[in-house]
Amino acid sequence: MVRSITRRDFLVLSAKGVGAAVISHGLMGCGSSNNSAANIGVNFVHGVASGDPLADAVIIWTRITPQSEGIFTVSWEIATDEAFSTLITTGNTTTSAESDYTVKVDAIGLAAGTTYYYRFICNDIVSVVGKTKTLVSGSPSSVKLAVMSCSNYPTGHFNVYHLAAQQNDLDAVVHLGDYIYEYARTEYGSDNAEQLNRQVLPATELFSLSDYRTRYAQYRTDENLQLLHMLVPFITVWDDHEVANDTWRNGAENHTDDEGSFEERKLAALQAYFEWLPIRPWSEGNYEEIYRSFSFGDLVDLHMLDTRVLARDEQMSFTGYFDSATNEFNESDYNNDLYHSDRTMLGVEQLQWLEDKVTASDSRWQVLGQQVLMGEMKLPGAVALGVMSTTDYAELGALAALATRYANGDTSLTSDEIDYVIANSNKLTSEVIAQLSLPYLPYNLDAWDGYAGERDKILDIFNSASKNLVVLAGDTHNAWASELSNNEGTIVGYELATSSVTSPGLEYYLGLTDETAASTEAGLVYLIEGLKYANLTDRGFLTVTFTPTETQAEWHFVDNILSSEYSELNSRKASATIEIDSSGLTLS
Repeated sequence: MVRSITRRDFLVLSAKGVGAAVISHGLMGCGSSNNSAANIGVNFVHGVASGDPLADAVIIWTRITPQSEGIFTVSWEIATDEAFSTLITTGNTTTSAESDYTVKVDAIGLAAGTTYYYRFICNDIVSVVGKTKTLVSGSPSSVKLAVMSCSNYPTGHFNVYHLAAQQNDLDAVVHLGDYIYEYARTEYGSDNAEQLNRQVLPATELFSLSDYRTRYAQYRTDENLQLLHMLVPFITVWDDHEVANDTWRNGAENHTDDEGSFEERKLAALQAYFEWLPIRPWSEGNYEEIYRSFSFGDLVDLHMLDTRVLARDEQMSFTGYFDSATNEFNESDYNNDLYHSDRTMLGVEQLQWLEDKVTASDSRWQVLGQQVLMGEMKLPGAVALGVMSTTDYAELGALAALATRYANGDTSLTSDEIDYVIANSNKLTSEVIAQLSLPYLPYNLDAWDGYAGERDKILDIFNSASKNLVVLAGDTHNAWASELSNNEGTIVGYELATSSVTSPGLEYYLGLTDETAASTEAGLVYLIEGLKYANLTDRGFLTVTFTPTETQAEWHFVDNILSSEYSELNSRKASATIEIDSSGLTLS
């Protein structure tokens, strides 16, 4: 369950305003509630949404767009039928520019595992009808989640959201961050923005509360995003781009000293997030703590983590570990820093909270909903550092091995192999030899590979408690499945990672074509220990269905994002099954 919030807490929250939720229980009537703008025209341009479902409660959300400023009364109705003939809870509140005209209601006292319909009314204008669902209780036979992340508006159409909306049996959507991006026009992912009529608002990079609010407002005009929000409750967590690229607790890669206070920028970004997302706040005015848990009966406990904003230490960089004279890599110093006992992504309090939740839980599956890859993604150092392609590494590595055998007088070499070594020995320069000698290194120090000591602590929690662990991840814009092994080599659980909604993946950075993608994916699976599946080219989402005996993962992809007309890319569809047996978990 989410940390308990009393009725008094919600009354205080509603007075505070920032990211707050008004409590709703039963039939409360729809009075005037200090409406100073009863005659001003309004519209519900941004649709409706629901989120943070519990067995007895759910957040419902909307925003009004008024023709002029004022204080507006907004009423809501929740019913068990689309005709609203059987009302369950009603009420009204006020909204104004102080909360960017957003309305957030926590409807409590609901029945578990039940579908509800809701709508809002303001100045006689009625919103579209939203559909939501409370969490199941007891011992459900299955739970199905859609998992997605990384939706960059200017990069392409949100066809992935539309495809997900066709799933008619979802219990919730889990959005793992990068719901918006902070970049200015012409920056990251904007190559086709003008021709797609998806240039961002405001045109500049986001810094102020007004900037972030404007960007959320633009995103929420997207019809596909509105459709999915209208049909399914969301469980969300932020990643870095809700603030700035590669955010950590005191800064970000995409924030420089001449751009003002990072702390002010961060707090503005998080306030806008709480205003625009159907997320339940912990307490009055608290829009920094976002980690929380959701229980789907005794089948699944979903723990949503903040690996980004609250406590993360600054990302490491490889550059500081090369000797300036010899250019040799100091692996010892690198490992000492990487595994330092104080290096953290979660922070002491959040890590203890997670351990307490896991050890006290009797649920069949323990699931972590978090942003960045937890599975080890180590590549040969030359490849990880980008100084060699995988093809060059394979060729030069094989040549170096033959050259070593030749130098050592290996009589088993064939004449063709000897001729090959002699003809190509000029390629093995001292620089190339040094690059081939680099240890295996993570390709992304922003992921858990850059916080390996704390990752070991997390895996030890699940291993010691003998829990069935599934980790959900986003961030990379690619789809993956990986074993999660502790430092003793024991498989503790599995990670399932979703591709992006629109953001470009490794195919963009590696220059992959349809012809080279499959071999590159196979090469990564071969090179990276524990990696079982990779899709480097396609945009999509992941569905995960839990039953008492197995977890079924299915990756769904669209054939394009540059047109609103699309099809599901069935040729790239993939699935995996995690089974519970006497020996633990197995992936097939």
